[in-house]
Amino acid sequence: MAPLLVLLPAGAALLLAAWPARAPALNILASALTLLLAAALAWQGPGGEGWLRLDALNAPLVLVAAVVGLSTAVFSAGDVGEEGFAPAQSRLYHAAFQGFCAANLLALLSDNLGLMWVAIEAATLLCVLMVGLRRTPAATEAAWKFFILCGIGIALALLGIILLAMAAQGHLPQHDLLSFAALRAAAGRADAGLLSLAFVFLLVGFGTKAGLAPLHSWLPDAHAEGPTAIAAVLSGLLLNAAMLGILRGAAILGGNAAALPTGPFLVAAGLLSLGLAALSLWRRRDAKRFLGWSSIEHMGLAAFAFGLGGPAGALAGMLHLCGHALLKPAAFFAIGRAAQLRGSQAMADLSGLARSHPALGWGLALALAGLAGLPPFALLASEFLMAATAGREAPWLLAAFLPGLFLAALAVLAALGRLCFGAPSLPARPAGAAALGPLWAQLALAAVLGLALPAPLAALLRDAAAVLP
Repeated sequence: MAPLLVLLPAGAALLLAAWPARAPALNILASALTLLLAAALAWQGPGGEGWLRLDALNAPLVLVAAVVGLSTAVFSAGDVGEEGFAPAQSRLYHAAFQGFCAANLLALLSDNLGLMWVAIEAATLLCVLMVGLRRTPAATEAAWKFFILCGIGIALALLGIILLAMAAQGHLPQHDLLSFAALRAAAGRADAGLLSLAFVFLLVGFGTKAGLAPLHSWLPDAHAEGPTAIAAVLSGLLLNAAMLGILRGAAILGGNAAALPTGPFLVAAGLLSLGLAALSLWRRRDAKRFLGWSSIEHMGLAAFAFGLGGPAGALAGMLHLCGHALLKPAAFFAIGRAAQLRGSQAMADLSGLARSHPALGWGLALALAGLAGLPPFALLASEFLMAATAGREAPWLLAAFLPGLFLAALAVLAALGRLCFGAPSLPARPAGAAALGPLWAQLALAAVLGLALPAPLAALLRDAAAVLP
């Protein structure tokens, strides 16, 4: 079933490229079928053989990716029409969207680290095409920055993968040297020095894709200049796939007692990203760029949680990745629709949404409140678990963690006040079901994760956390 989950959106991409007349409907249908397959695969549970398999570490991320893919496809049905794209641009968008979904799922499901690297690069290239789709100077610049910086990062990640294979040389058959499962099983016999060096390259390389500082500067530009739907899948899907690459490396090193501990590296990258984003959020005037900096903050928080390690830290990190992947697209859906109604995405031009468009404005208010770590959403639970774990394991880290967390939360709440409760500035046009439906569906799912985590989902997250050191 795992190969079928990749082949379905890949086939849909080819169909959309050849038959664009029904592109929005076909895009939604393909994404709905992908979600059904992902749910069936998750119900079936981890297992399988070969290069593609569902395991404990990727299972929750695959399910979340399918959910976000469907909601974004529904949002795209209205959003792309409002963009005023030419027929060729619209065809490219829909085909590239399904191609991205296929590449992202391939990256998540791949047991072969080389194949994972190829899939993440393919997903990046398709995103670059979509970010530059408007063909304005700013969009072209953002696409090139995205391509160049992430190209450097992915090259470093490839070197890290090669070093992992070299570390296990002589301990595994040639065909298993890039298998995550085989490398993890043989980690105790592998060369500890090469393993440690490999993780440094994996962290810098995949960390660039994940939006971790200091190679993060592509991310706000890509969010601001590309179509809103692309910003949603960038934050909700591609960043998670890149983080999974880092986590697979950490899980391998965790099996070798002589290798360097990965925790301090992840904690340092997380705190640097959190601190930089917390300060930068206060200076943003573009609403979509603001949300881009929020993604840097939350990926930093996830890295910090994984760096703390142990069952509680790893669980906090997995819950944070899933909660952020549900809340951030919801915020983008609201901001994107408001920007289309107003003809501007400057925060000063988008005030009073809760008064002029209550369903849209209150949806945005809840999404931003969730991103600030307020109840009833999942990020409150994950951030509380991070603070509790740090307080128990390394209390001195709280001196950097808590100020960054509170400063970022205050910046998000200040933006919430300006955008939702200021003087109304939008024309009295309907927000549209294509925006409101995905927005509120994402919020409902994020609230379920925070209020009453279903037992099967809780088991998925605990199993994923058990794989990590």
